Amino acid sequence: MSLLDDAIGLFSPKWKAARLQSQLKIHAYEAAMPTRTHRAKRENRNANQMNQFGGRSLREQARWLDSNHDLVIGLLDKLEERVVGSRGIVVDPQPLLKTGLMADDLSKQIRAAWAEWSVSPEVTGQFTRPVLERLMARTWLRDGEVFGQVVSGNAQGLTPSAKIPFWIEALEPDYVPLEANDTGKGLCQGVYLNDWGCPTKYMVYKNLVTSGIALGNTKDISADNMLHLKFTRRLHQVRGNSLLSGILIRLSALKEYEDSELTAARIAAALGMYIKKGDGQSYDETKDDDREVNIEPGMLYDDLLPGEDIGMIKSDRPNHNLETFRNGQLRAVAAGSRGSFSSISRNYNGTYSSQRQELVESFEGYSILQDAFIAAVTRPMYRSWLKMAISAGVITVPVDVDRSTLFNAVYSGPVMPWIDPLKEANSWRVLLRGGAATEGDWIRARGANPGDVKRRRKAEVDENRKLDLVFDTDPANDKGAASAQEQQQDKKG
Repeated sequence: MSLLDDAIGLFSPKWKAARLQSQLKIHAYEAAMPTRTHRAKRENRNANQMNQFGGRSLREQARWLDSNHDLVIGLLDKLEERVVGSRGIVVDPQPLLKTGLMADDLSKQIRAAWAEWSVSPEVTGQFTRPVLERLMARTWLRDGEVFGQVVSGNAQGLTPSAKIPFWIEALEPDYVPLEANDTGKGLCQGVYLNDWGCPTKYMVYKNLVTSGIALGNTKDISADNMLHLKFTRRLHQVRGNSLLSGILIRLSALKEYEDSELTAARIAAALGMYIKKGDGQSYDETKDDDREVNIEPGMLYDDLLPGEDIGMIKSDRPNHNLETFRNGQLRAVAAGSRGSFSSISRNYNGTYSSQRQELVESFEGYSILQDAFIAAVTRPMYRSWLKMAISAGVITVPVDVDRSTLFNAVYSGPVMPWIDPLKEANSWRVLLRGGAATEGDWIRARGANPGDVKRRRKAEVDENRKLDLVFDTDPANDKGAASAQEQQQDKKG
């Protein structure tokens, strides 16, 4: 207690007790009190208020870095590879018969139609489904969100792909005006919300925003026909922020620092020499000073005048600590981007255990992003497509199929690569023999589709038998192995 507390207690003990109680509460959380060494920065705005003021700036900065910064390009490339991959999100239909067994014929029919439609799934006809998904994933991670309008039925200027009138129109976040707000209509940043905060429709520009279109040139799209994938870190956030929002300053500063170091190294690489003239007493200005110095390996220069001396311009560039400092910054970038240091820096030094540990931890982050992408894009897109494919008569559902399982499917993306294939294979063999896993799990762990693998295996085995290329796995029954053993015995004899 201070003298002030004692003085207050003389006049009002109750006030003194309340004051002391408040002081105890404050001291319980030192971080809540700003000090000379702790600035205690705070944020009391809600997520939408923050995004209203800073969302566009974050998006534009992230786009600039994606166009000009090699590290950011590589980071987003790696996230594309790990979240979506080269083949896109693989969809394996799993409808069941009323008996509870797998409806194999219907599954094959759906897979074939889905693969054919995936060749040209979007309105411009420029991208296959894997390419479209990678572009949408990159836009989502860089800009903070991406939209996709579902177009189905008769649409002017569009030709059905695989005889299914269903398309996706991918839209960058600029198409939904961030500045459009109307509390009376429930419009928040271009999205109409009901009383529960659920999106009901979206305000969308009819053409490219960059062409200088007025705000009134928009259309409303129902939420049922709009895919909206957003990156958020807070509840009740209507629009998304860039994944790079927390590391933009570090990335920009790192680029400027590396540019400065590169400039310094270039200057240092240009050899510089100077000739010291000495003082006025020892230097003879009457001598002819029109001289050239031809630098050669092992040269001996003896044309100096009295009082002169040759000096070299020294430089400590390139900086020997640059890589250490840069790696430290990249580790911080990895921590704030769900990426891995090795993938971002392309530095794969380390033991098998350390590499696997980093891979396991980073793939959990990739899996979270992958799950968000599937939930907002691939799953609703597949289910809407399947409804339209059935309506168009391209897919016929047998009467013995359980309709409640019609949209069942397994969605899988890129899986964790094997650092040591032999060790991984032995681990899976133990799991299979112990009944802790299935062949399908093993195949999916390698990034393949179990149904496709089994069909190809069967076709290959049937062809090998037809061509008499089947080899007995028992060496005792293998003629080639037996003859080799006989030859070894003959040599020993």
